[in-house]
Amino acid sequence: MRHAEDRGLTATGLWAQERGEGPLVVLVHGAMDRSGGMLRVRRALEHDHRVIRYDRRGYGRSLPAGPPVTFDQQVDDLAAVLRGRQAVLVGHSFGGVVCLALAERRPDLARAVLAYEAPRMWASWWPGGSVGLQASRQEDAGDAAEWFLRRMIGDAMWERLPAAMRAERRAEGPALVAEIASVRPPRPPPYDAAAIRVPVLAVAGSASRPHHVRATDELAAVAPHGARVVLDGAGHGAHLSHAAELADLVRLAVRRADEFAVLPVEGPV
Repeated sequence: MRHAEDRGLTATGLWAQERGEGPLVVLVHGAMDRSGGMLRVRRALEHDHRVIRYDRRGYGRSLPAGPPVTFDQQVDDLAAVLRGRQAVLVGHSFGGVVCLALAERRPDLARAVLAYEAPRMWASWWPGGSVGLQASRQEDAGDAAEWFLRRMIGDAMWERLPAAMRAERRAEGPALVAEIASVRPPRPPPYDAAAIRVPVLAVAGSASRPHHVRATDELAAVAPHGARVVLDGAGHGAHLSHAAELADLVRLAVRRADEFAVLPVEGPV
């Protein structure tokens, strides 16, 4: 029997939805995206998993909550969405950073993490010409959002969007600018991969850009229970282009969480 629950979370003012029955999974979208971007993945999972998706602070139906004041607030938001329940955390791009940070800080809430091309924008090698960093340098936050999306979806598709939709997306610019600033020097890195004690599935697409692949490789190498997976034919937007394949990797993360849960604990965790 399938259950659906739409709610505005009173603690945070964020929109969230739950569907399906089975192991709990939460889908966390990236920068200048919304929970709707994860809809194809949710549909591929909901017949055998209970899936949460939500609009992060300052995006979509959570736009009224305003942009994040700190990165910690984003981590607290994810914890609030879970309402004390343990889940497999699935994050695309910046959403992966949020998931990894929660797994480090609140291992009681994380069974495992699947991070799809989680950026390491605090690293000295991260390219200054990346789309996110270039967008965040625009003088106006609305222009930053538009600049970002024009490069993600193309000028022609941007121009075809209804005027109301373009205005909505530009209104998400403050969230984009704030979250990028929240993980850039001089602020400290948002998480320590070496301190994450649950399984981490670090996934990159075979058609992705070198800096996304490097970030994924480093995560898999440093996380104590990390594993690297390449999604054949996918680029950065795999949640849209390869939703079924990504859903299968979520199932793999759930299996890894199940296996990890029965391993004997050796020493302090």
